Amino acid sequence: MNRYPRDMSGHGPTPPDAKWPGGAKIAVSLVLNYEEGGENCILHGDAGSEAFLSDIPGAAPWQGQRHWNMESIYEYGARAGFWRLHRLFTGMDIPVTIYGVATALARSPEQVAAMKSAGWEIASHGLKWVEHRDMAEDEERRQIAEAIRLHTEVTGSRPTGWYTGRCSVNTVRLTAEQGLDWISDTYDDDLPYWLEVGERDQLVIPYTLEANDMRFATAPGYITGEQFFQYLKDAFDTLYAEGAAGAAKMMSVGLHCRLIGRPGKIAGLKRFLDYARGHEGVWFPRRIDIARHWAATHPPQRYERPSRMDKSTFVTRFGGIFEHSPWIAERTFALELGPAHDTATGLHNALARMFRSASRAERLGVLTAHPDLAGKLAAAKRLTAESTAEQASVGLDALTDAERNEFTDLNNAYTTRHGFPFIIAVRDNTKASILDAFRRRLEQDNETEFDEACRQVERIAEWRLKDMLPR
Repeated sequence: MNRYPRDMSGHGPTPPDAKWPGGAKIAVSLVLNYEEGGENCILHGDAGSEAFLSDIPGAAPWQGQRHWNMESIYEYGARAGFWRLHRLFTGMDIPVTIYGVATALARSPEQVAAMKSAGWEIASHGLKWVEHRDMAEDEERRQIAEAIRLHTEVTGSRPTGWYTGRCSVNTVRLTAEQGLDWISDTYDDDLPYWLEVGERDQLVIPYTLEANDMRFATAPGYITGEQFFQYLKDAFDTLYAEGAAGAAKMMSVGLHCRLIGRPGKIAGLKRFLDYARGHEGVWFPRRIDIARHWAATHPPQRYERPSRMDKSTFVTRFGGIFEHSPWIAERTFALELGPAHDTATGLHNALARMFRSASRAERLGVLTAHPDLAGKLAAAKRLTAESTAEQASVGLDALTDAERNEFTDLNNAYTTRHGFPFIIAVRDNTKASILDAFRRRLEQDNETEFDEACRQVERIAEWRLKDMLPR
């Protein structure tokens, strides 16, 4: 099957109301990455030194050598930056989630004790702070399992969540195998969502690479704490306003001990926290708190997804969307379907493409497959179930004798003039508006009316899909 795995739809045009505790307008999730002691270093068995996310401009790995300056910068994060941040967060009584690299946590027992004492959530940030992109799937699975084992040994409890960061295309699927409350290796939304991974419904809490102090070490990036504050403030203001309008969102803020922990940078973070706390309806949860709330308030809801059906099931299910024309579903099945087509809107687009690209004779066949409105088939109860319900919805199954005669006369005149039955999406109309349209369209030229009838066929198909699929 020609299937496209990426999901461009997400929550769609009307995302769910997060319903944050206490009616909060925004959830601000503060994440502190603890990587110091888990980075690339020949002392850790790696081929060379670290080169990522430091204050060394243009850093490159030193193969087979220790990079004293790089190591020293990472050590600052553990020795000074962490404690400065610990004092800030505990002093303001704001809980955070730690993304803890297992080997880094194992080398920092005092910091782990302080995290636990503060009631912070310690999630897993992998076994080592290294790239996974070229890692064989079995090796990555082994490292994930070892990270969880070591994390549990060092902290005393199994991690509730996971974020790799330097991940591979397999990371999300492999971490979903581990039964975690949440995973965060995506940047694709402002709200959590459920991901179906085999039989498991995995909660994803998207993370951020832009409301993130990593941009003090990347270009384009922040130079001063004030720039960081201004970006966080602008993001907060936008999301807060959306929450005040009834569409509460989540804001993630990514932090690193060796970056934001520097005196000139942390001032911008403190300014933002003071600003955010000055607003009503702001919730500062750990990510496990978000996960528990989302699972209770927005539990997963599975349904049979069109893009995952086999051909027989797909055609059986959707072959009648266009009246007596299963060939449209058969051709649609061969398209590049994916998560975007698992909604009524998405699948309608795919089916309509095949209808529009068909020959005129084929489309005429679809038109002639439709029954007359309130005609002989309806009287004989020989309509499809869909057509029966649609005609009944505006009372066409309960006409007076005079109304039935008028419909009969109009049907005969219309079919004689245009060569196909009068078609209209009755669920967009009333009995009176249908009769008005009947009289108006009877007088149109054939090509104009053919195009109009085709549009009405597509609209009928859209209504039928909305009865079967979400959105």
